[in-house]
Order: sequence, then C-alpha cells, then structure tokens
Amino acid sequence: QVQLVESGGSSVQAGGSLRLSCAISGLPFSRYCIGWFRQVPGKEREWVAVLDSAGRDLYSDSARGRFTISKDNSQRTLFLQMNSLEPADSGMYYCAAEERAPPMTARQAISVNLFRNWGQGTQVTVSS
Repeated sequence: QVQLVESGGSSVQAGGSLRLSCAISGLPFSRYCIGWFRQVPGKEREWVAVLDSAGRDLYSDSARGRFTISKDNSQRTLFLQMNSLEPADSGMYYCAAEERAPPMTARQAISVNLFRNWGQGTQVTVSS
C-alpha cells in the first residue's frame, strides 16, 4: 500500500523559511516522478517543484530561486526547502508520486493528472 505523509507546514512571517517533508512508503524511489503541489481554496491544484524519474528537478516560476526540492533515498523522504516565503506561497502543500520510466518530458512531469498517489497535505500560511 502506497503512503505519502507530509509534515512541516506552519504559519510564518513573510521572508521566513520552512522545510516540508514527505515520508514515502510502499513504492520504490527509483523510476518514480515525485513532487510538490499547492492548492488554495477555490483554485486548482498547481505544481510547485518536481523531481522527474531521471532525477531532473523542475520548478515553477514562483518557486525557482527560492525553493529547493530534494530527496533522501535512505530515508525514503522527499523535501521542499522554502526560503524567502511570500504570502502568495500560502496554501495546502501536497506530495505526489507516480511510477514512470524515464525519459519524461517536463510537461508530463509537472501535470497534476500524471499522479495517482497523493498525501493528505500540510498547510503553509505566510503572513505579511
């Protein structure tokens, strides 16, 4: 049974930092595309950062330069280091994983519709 469990969400002031974690069990890390997505009420879920199945990291325009996605294979954990947080970064952050042999196009890797395995989410609130 695949399980993804996020943690690390919190309320912070603008300019602060947070590190999100996603513990993944029930699937091998290799050959998987894994990533972070964000959703705010009334809006569609959107991608933030993804590691495709070849290990390439992809960042949305808003995340690039401030966020870093990484994984620890031994701990089977995915991370999202978020720095210089802004109120627009607020939302529920979800971890997602999908088995997909490389190569992948970037368009495939960032698509919400690609992923069948999702965590329950962790809330990030950034106040000005």
